[in-house]
Amino acid sequence: MRLNIKDPQARIDHGIDWSAYLAGQVIVASAWSVAPVEAGGMAVEATAFEDQRSSVRLGGGIAGHVYRLTNRVTLSDGQVDERSIGFRVEER
Repeated sequence: MRLNIKDPQARIDHGIDWSAYLAGQVIVASAWSVAPVEAGGMAVEATAFEDQRSSVRLGGGIAGHVYRLTNRVTLSDGQVDERSIGFRVEER
């Protein structure tokens, strides 16, 4: 899992292009989560999805902490898949 850098005060958008994995299916549901959950930690502020792409707006985070952002999607044929991305929070 690669690590992205995020400032604790930044609100950033991040997306996943699922088109290479869909094999003719489309996304019908998308859920984002952050671990660990902690007071003042990185949090999901907004989410959206289209047929082949999902996106999230992230805020917060504690400098020096590492978070795992996970996107779990349900496809039109009922399959469920997920991808995770790491974020290290540091003052920039």
